[in-house]
Amino acid sequence: MAQLVHEIRASYAFVERNFNLTKRYWGWEIVWLIYSIANALSITFIGAGTEEVTGQRIDAAHLILYLLVGTLVWHYLSVVFDQVSELIAWERWEGTIEYTFMAPVSRLTHMVGQTLFSLVYGLFHTAVILSVVALFFRLDLSGANLLGGVMVLLSGSLSFIGLGMVASVLPLLFPERGAQMTHVIQAGLLLISGVYFPVSVLPRWMQPLTRLSPATYVLEGMRAALLDGASTAGLFVYVGRLLAIGVAAIPAGLFIFRRAELYAKRTGKLKRSG
Repeated sequence: MAQLVHEIRASYAFVERNFNLTKRYWGWEIVWLIYSIANALSITFIGAGTEEVTGQRIDAAHLILYLLVGTLVWHYLSVVFDQVSELIAWERWEGTIEYTFMAPVSRLTHMVGQTLFSLVYGLFHTAVILSVVALFFRLDLSGANLLGGVMVLLSGSLSFIGLGMVASVLPLLFPERGAQMTHVIQAGLLLISGVYFPVSVLPRWMQPLTRLSPATYVLEGMRAALLDGASTAGLFVYVGRLLAIGVAAIPAGLFIFRRAELYAKRTGKLKRSG
C-alpha cells in the first residue's frame, strides 16, 4: 500500500510540474488558445456560409454542428497526442532530461502523470473553445446523447495516449528532427480520419487507411451521439473498438518507449538536443 501511495504521489508530481510549466509560458498559452478559437470559428463559419457560396438551400445548422464536432474532437485528441508525444521534447527544452530519466521513478509512473495532465489540459482547452463558439452560433443539442458522447471521447483518449507514447520515441531516437516527425504522424491522421468531411469522399485507395486511425471511430461515434442522438447501447460498437485499440496501444507504447530509452542511454542520445 505504501508503494502504491508513493507511485500515486510521484505521478501527481508530474501533473503539478506540467501545470507549473504551463503557468511559466502563460503568454504562449494565451496565443495558442486564441489561435485555436479563431481556427474553430473559421471552420464553423464555413458551414454558415456554404449556402451563400453555393446558392443552394442546405441544412446549415446541421453542417455547422457537423464541422464543430469535428473541430472540437480533433482539437482535444491533438492536445492529448501532443502532450504525450512531446514528453522528451519538453525535458530537453527545460534541460531536465537527465534528472528525470535517472530519477528512481518508474517510466509507467512518469507516463501516468503526463497522460493525466494531457487529459485535464485537453478537456479544459476544448471546453473554453466550445464556450466561445456557442456565443456566435445557436447550437441545438436537445436531441444529443451527451453521456454517450463523453463515453466515446474518453475511450478514444486511451488510443491516442498509446499512439502518443509510440510517437514520443521519435524525439528520443532522433534529437534533431524527432519532434517534427510526430507532427507528420498527426497530419496523416488528420487527413484520413474524416475530421471535416465523410471518409467516403476520399479516393478509393485511401479509404482502407481510415480504419487504421482511432480518430475515425471517435468522430463517427461522437457524430452519432451528438448529431443523430444514437443510444448509449448503439455506441458500444465504437467504444469497444477504441478500448481494444487503447488496451493494445498503451502497453505496446510503454514497451517500445522503454526499449528506445535503454538504447538512447547506451548510445548517448539522451542528453543531446537538436
